[in-house]
Amino acid sequence: MQILEFEKPIVALEEKLHQLLAESEQSDIDLSDQIEEMRGRLTETKEKIYANLTPWQRVQIARHTQRPFMLDYINHCFDDFLELHGDRHIGDDNAMPGGMARLNGEACVVIGHQKGRDTKENLLRNFGSAHPEGYRKSLRLMRMAEKFNMPIVAFIDTPGAFPGIGAEERNIAEAIAFNLREMMRLKTPIVAVVLGEGGSGGALGIGVADKVLMMENAYYSVISPEGCAAILWKHRKHAPEAAEAMKIAAPDLAKLGLIDGVIDEPNGGAHQNPEAAAMSLKAAVSSAIDELNKLSTEDLLNQRYDKFRKFGEWREEK
Repeated sequence: MQILEFEKPIVALEEKLHQLLAESEQSDIDLSDQIEEMRGRLTETKEKIYANLTPWQRVQIARHTQRPFMLDYINHCFDDFLELHGDRHIGDDNAMPGGMARLNGEACVVIGHQKGRDTKENLLRNFGSAHPEGYRKSLRLMRMAEKFNMPIVAFIDTPGAFPGIGAEERNIAEAIAFNLREMMRLKTPIVAVVLGEGGSGGALGIGVADKVLMMENAYYSVISPEGCAAILWKHRKHAPEAAEAMKIAAPDLAKLGLIDGVIDEPNGGAHQNPEAAAMSLKAAVSSAIDELNKLSTEDLLNQRYDKFRKFGEWREEK
């Protein structure tokens, strides 16, 4: 189990609690008062730490190795998932799975980034960094959704699009830019959810949506905190300061109006209780789709256009 630096006080109290429980079972000494006191301290410490997370701490939770990934949420929230492969140009991309599924009985298309939990799976999934084929495949599936009047659900969880030579040769920038334009035109509801990492154009390439939601401990940014720190402070050790300055955490982005909602996670992060996190996500996505289904196609497209045109607007106060 991965233990984050700021969680060490919690782990220390949990170990003491286990020791007291073990000692109580192995002896005739009544330790119930000490056990209850320790449980109280543990609960209080958890609430204090998790209620006051910094943006950098949320980034660490977003990258937690046990955090639920796209396919985990599909297993918990959707029925009859059928994965479809290939972009019909070059090939398939395992970093960007997608296909058809049912959400509360309604047919939809689901796409998104998928990471791995071990070296073998990460190599298969390319650490969640999609190639041009992934973005072209996702657009192919989204156009299929438009054709058959199915809503689209996009799960974002990537440090960024793959920056390798092959991806550049096959025009990764054009693939992402083309998606941005075409998603703005799709005549079907689109809901995007940032599950963990929402890095740069790799995230935005499937993020042009009518409703953009974020898990409570996810982040969404044009650059990683480490990348920003390397540019501004010339050293990645300043990543915590960069995360704070960039306002990349879900609560900050909601206040700025750059996302449409924050999905609550279990105390300590989605990895602490994946089933509960999945139920929160399912409820939020279902509600968003129900709301969007009530709109006419014209209103849907106009609202989507207006939503993104407002980004970056500002005014001077005299």
